[in-house]
Amino acid sequence: MIRKFFIAFAALSLVSLKLAAAPELNANHPDRYTVVKGDTLWDISERFLTSPWLWPEVWHVNPQISNPHLIFPGDVIGLIYIDGQPRITTLKEGPNNGVVKLSPKVRAAPISTAIPTIPLDAISSFLSENRIVTLEELEAAPYVLSGKEAHLITGAGDEIFARGDAKGAEKLGIYRKSERYTDPDSGEFLGLEARAIASTSVSAQDDDVVTLRVLRSSEEVRQGDRLLVSEDRELNSTFTPSKPKEGLMGKMIAVDSGVNNIGQYHVVTINLGAREGVEIGNVFAVYKSGGTTVDPYTKERVELPAQRAGLMMVFRTFDKLSYGLILKAQRPLAVLDEVRVP
Repeated sequence: MIRKFFIAFAALSLVSLKLAAAPELNANHPDRYTVVKGDTLWDISERFLTSPWLWPEVWHVNPQISNPHLIFPGDVIGLIYIDGQPRITTLKEGPNNGVVKLSPKVRAAPISTAIPTIPLDAISSFLSENRIVTLEELEAAPYVLSGKEAHLITGAGDEIFARGDAKGAEKLGIYRKSERYTDPDSGEFLGLEARAIASTSVSAQDDDVVTLRVLRSSEEVRQGDRLLVSEDRELNSTFTPSKPKEGLMGKMIAVDSGVNNIGQYHVVTINLGAREGVEIGNVFAVYKSGGTTVDPYTKERVELPAQRAGLMMVFRTFDKLSYGLILKAQRPLAVLDEVRVP
């Protein structure tokens, strides 16, 4: 899949996030910063703002600069003031003592070199492969019978046979049942994670037997693995940080790799989705339980307030669940920590 790493900031100066307070600058913010390879928009916004997700509110699109919606290594990001209000923009260095010269200039650079909003390598498999399905959807899907010459385990380059209706698809992904998600409070079934194992091309459909060629695989294909039509999701970096709908509150119910302590750039699953109004780019604050203590006089056990401990951005939504990336963790986070509107 061709990866297009680009930042979509078209008309961000017109975006209104309807936030309660104006963005605050960091006390030690730079006046300007030169973008280097490996930077993300989130990294840069943290240098200027105490609340990085408010970047769109202070971003100023300079109409004099060609292609202002892409930020590349070597670009200079600077702080300017318009009508007394701080704005962040892409600057072009002038010849006189670093004075900014605003003049039209054509710039040719491959889109693939533009910096992403967040580190895409941390979430690529969740964008283009893993998905949330219903149990009925997975059980109705075609399934692997065997490999060529009755081999039960196969890999990339092998030919395999499956049983079911390919529905005219040219490509099918092979998936294995993974996490079954239920709401930790209500017990409601929220969805089943189908973990991507391989991608295939359909060679033939004879009655209910499908012949396929394995194009690539992350694990060995096994008998009984299910086949779903490939989504062909385009991997890009068009994540504009935004504030979630007021009043939303949920929990992190799972973490990729099953680690105990959740830290920066871990992928988590939350029990909120499109049904609750969650959108891609929504930034949530993560709160840890404050624990309990015993009142020295009444001897009652008192629950202490939850403490804010991190930030998470949603990068993919489903009906009742969403995938998010931990962008900041002031202390180790854990499954069942709360997510709230920041």
